[in-house]
Amino acid sequence: MISHQKLNILNDPIYGFITIPDTIIFELIEDPLFQRLRRISQMGLSYLVYPGANHTRFHHALGCMFLMQKVVQVLHIKGVDITLEEEEALYIAILLHDIGHGPFSHAMENSIVEGISHEEISLLLMEHLNKKFNGRLTLAIQIFKGLHDKQFLCQLISGQLDMDRLDYLKRDSFYAGTPEGNINSERLITMLNVVNNELVVEEKGVYSIEKFIIARRFMYWQVYLHKTSIVGEQILINILIRAKELIKLGKSLNASKSLIFFLTNNISKTEFDEDMVLKFSELDDFDIIAAVKEWKNNDDFVLSNLCERLLNRNLLKIKVKEKPFSDKDLNSKLEKVIQNNKISKEEASYFAFRGSITNLAYSDTKQKIKLLTQKGKVIDITAVSDQINSKALTKVITKNYLCYPKSKD
Repeated sequence: MISHQKLNILNDPIYGFITIPDTIIFELIEDPLFQRLRRISQMGLSYLVYPGANHTRFHHALGCMFLMQKVVQVLHIKGVDITLEEEEALYIAILLHDIGHGPFSHAMENSIVEGISHEEISLLLMEHLNKKFNGRLTLAIQIFKGLHDKQFLCQLISGQLDMDRLDYLKRDSFYAGTPEGNINSERLITMLNVVNNELVVEEKGVYSIEKFIIARRFMYWQVYLHKTSIVGEQILINILIRAKELIKLGKSLNASKSLIFFLTNNISKTEFDEDMVLKFSELDDFDIIAAVKEWKNNDDFVLSNLCERLLNRNLLKIKVKEKPFSDKDLNSKLEKVIQNNKISKEEASYFAFRGSITNLAYSDTKQKIKLLTQKGKVIDITAVSDQINSKALTKVITKNYLCYPKSKD
């Protein structure tokens, strides 16, 4: 039940004043597991390209909660049945949806922790908090898992037009300084409605939806998948993989206890229980940066060189194209690294490597965006939008990259 005994107001650069709607929300924000999000960057290593992109997951989670308050108000006005318990659960679920992110967001999912996503870690942390709060998060967890009978509640947490996307596009474009990615979140929210238990957009909102999807495509190619960000993240991943390799060989490395634990132990998904997830929650960006600063002076050439590159933005060169790079392309770069640094092929592979990136602006195969026409009919948005019908927006686009040291290195 929502109570208003303890109301607090936060000032947000995007939306202005955000009101904390309930005592339990205030207590969750105050919890150390949520406060940790102040030390987890929202956009990973994007600050290497966009210097202003230093905002945190803490910012983002509060912004999502603000938008959820707005959408609940809009749906109430339109006669949609959302109980007080469901309202509170929506706020809790969206507030905690990213609580499982590791340091620098996605980089950890590919290096020190494998086979478990940040969504799964978020769920484990929510279940831990549910015990702490005597079962008050049970309904929020049900919605987060997509298991609630009112599917539109689940769609507000995770869907094509969820509050997560509506906040991060607006927030990230603001901090990155890329106005092309800016969207009118509150305009979009006023266009939302519910028909047959599903979230729909009123027909007059079709152009706002087009702008949203095009902005999303722009932000992925221009910001999230910017080639410099890709290089930075791959260097960080390689640093952590190299650190794990050295520890496996019996070398001693200085780092926080939490980081050393995950570098020393290969934790499988089945081992990721409540105790393990609490260990993981002790990690944040500061552990990684402190370790990279320390390892810059390590006597291992690979580790120290990679750390120096990341700290001083002396990054690898990257080439991006549609077709995959051949073995010949990669081997020629590896040979140069081997010759220039007198290192083995295995060591050279930390500096010369290939990979791919994918982007899908709008998935028209699952949970489609549906329009509510003025005549009360529900139709797929692609039936009226030429923009969204475009292959550029509905097809998975794959680009391939090759990273290697610059010629002077």
